Amino acid sequence: MSAASRLHRLLNPTSVAVIGGGAWCAEVIHQVRKLGLSGPVWPVHPKADEVAGERVFATIEDLPQAPDAAFVGINRRATIEAVEVLARIGAGGAVCFASGFTEARAEDVDGANLQAQLVAVAGDMPILGPNCYGFVNGLDRVAIWPDQHGMRPVEKGVAILTQSSNIAINMTMQRRALPLAFMLTCGNQAQTHQAEIAMALLDDDRITAIGMHVEGFGDLRKWEALAAKAHDRGVPIVALKVGRSAQAQVATISHTASLAGGDAGAQAFLERLGIARLNDVPEFLETLKLLHVTGPLDGTGVATISCSGGEASLAADMAEGTGLHFPPLTADQVSGLRAALGPMVALANPLDYHTYIWRDADAMARAWSAMTGPHVAMTISIVDYPHTDATDWDCATRAALTCARETGRPFAVAATLPELMPEDVAERLMAGGVVPFAELREALAATRAAARPRPEPQEPVLLPAPVEATTILTEAQAKAELAAHDVPVPCSVVAQADRAEKAVDGLSGPFAVKGVGLAHKSEHGAVRLGVSAQDLPEVARSIGTDEVLIEEMAPAGIVELLIGVTRDPAHGYVLTLGAGGVLTEILRDSTSILIPSTPSAVRDALGKLACAPVLSGYRGKPGVDIDAVVRVVMAVQNYVIANAAVVDEVEINPLICAADSVVAVDALIRKACS
Repeated sequence: MSAASRLHRLLNPTSVAVIGGGAWCAEVIHQVRKLGLSGPVWPVHPKADEVAGERVFATIEDLPQAPDAAFVGINRRATIEAVEVLARIGAGGAVCFASGFTEARAEDVDGANLQAQLVAVAGDMPILGPNCYGFVNGLDRVAIWPDQHGMRPVEKGVAILTQSSNIAINMTMQRRALPLAFMLTCGNQAQTHQAEIAMALLDDDRITAIGMHVEGFGDLRKWEALAAKAHDRGVPIVALKVGRSAQAQVATISHTASLAGGDAGAQAFLERLGIARLNDVPEFLETLKLLHVTGPLDGTGVATISCSGGEASLAADMAEGTGLHFPPLTADQVSGLRAALGPMVALANPLDYHTYIWRDADAMARAWSAMTGPHVAMTISIVDYPHTDATDWDCATRAALTCARETGRPFAVAATLPELMPEDVAERLMAGGVVPFAELREALAATRAAARPRPEPQEPVLLPAPVEATTILTEAQAKAELAAHDVPVPCSVVAQADRAEKAVDGLSGPFAVKGVGLAHKSEHGAVRLGVSAQDLPEVARSIGTDEVLIEEMAPAGIVELLIGVTRDPAHGYVLTLGAGGVLTEILRDSTSILIPSTPSAVRDALGKLACAPVLSGYRGKPGVDIDAVVRVVMAVQNYVIANAAVVDEVEINPLICAADSVVAVDALIRKACS
């Protein structure tokens, strides 16, 4: 039986056991009854007579039957004993509330051992946690949850999975009209992985989108399987992935036992899976709201409508740099707008339609409908509802509902401040197929996230080998290994510094002369360029190293690029492309993908660089040989795949790119001794 099949009984229970008698356990019983579960709830405690008004059973074996779900709210060692009994009697699964397992490894060396024992005794019975609050199922009216929450029964909605119980509570309290079908905390994921739970939820047709709050991915293959299944089912997934900062990575490790890894690898992995990443909780919730109403969008073109020039300008400025664009009005749009608005309004996108037609809901609907079209992925009307009497704003609500109904195109109403989108208005808009955004910036972020195209299918990522990389090859050794995989490098020779003149027979000057054995040669003044044959002996001796690398000078190029690969224990082998040369760290113009990637994915990544216009040819100047650049990147990738058991880091910087050639003039390889 698959993990998804085993989880179904636990996540959709008709009977619940609550093991323990403290306040947390009493609250679970209260929340189970409050949300509306009609089946039995059985407290288990060796001494109490009743817990939260329910008759108590002294032991788990005394229960009338094996429960579909159990909340285990006792200490960590007793939790292991209880889970063993639950598995033996055939329970559907357990939520393990106790902490003190792997998340406490810095303070308690027993935590990892106890977690391993917990998994062993559970066997095939699914468990959530430990260090886990449980879940609230708004579809089937059951909350195995030891605290307050803000969820209500729904017929359909979005599911959110998080590794943080506190963030889960906060999100259930949202007042944005987002229908929450499931809120589930994963805890330590000792046995049941976050991606496995999401895959199980994909089997429920009532779930319209899934949001994942992620601290660490863990098993990459499970995430790949989740993304594939979600695509097949047509259910979009978005992520709130923490760990961009070094501080967040430290906090993550101490909190959950998940390995956060480098953020560039995390971003590349999400992009590879086609999972949009949001920056904060409001963006995350607003994106889920959009996906619940409209599903993924079919482009990045947006139109905004307001009765204020200030709001029109604000929308345009906020969209700058997001990847969204404002398509110019077509002739049909101009005609429709002019008919609705008359001659007094200047027509443009974003549109300031003034207030000539305010209160005329039909005219407003005609004007707003004219701003939609097949080339506009999302049309947003900016409306701020007052705190007091909003009766005069009902025309805007009716116009939006008419527009969505009659055009069939994605339509939204966005407030510029969250408090200016009343929850009852938002619910009315949602019911009519209009996205009620609680803030304009989040509206644009959600639109961009929902417009993300699905990437081309690629092979599974190359899983990182456990490498103890203690060897750094010399530049000549690194270039020789890369050249064996068809990376073009300069003709060269390594010679004793005092015998350089005789060593260059067969090479053509001018030369590049470099010291051997220095990690950062330029910082030591150990790189000399354009050296003539006559000056070579003196220059070689002045470098300051016993050996020198002498190379034929590469031809002048149009641009210098960096090609680098690092082994990320959490995400695989991260392939980074960027502007190269001595300004790499200053320019910070780079993008990352994962190995293996296809040539088209490499080409797309190069197109994301700020220097991409130079690569293509800028202001009449020639571009570089992009095909040759792609071949070099693929050659580096082939080297890494062939040496994955030992390689830790590879870098070419710079790759000098000309109109008809490319050449790697510096290279670094760090690997384990083979």
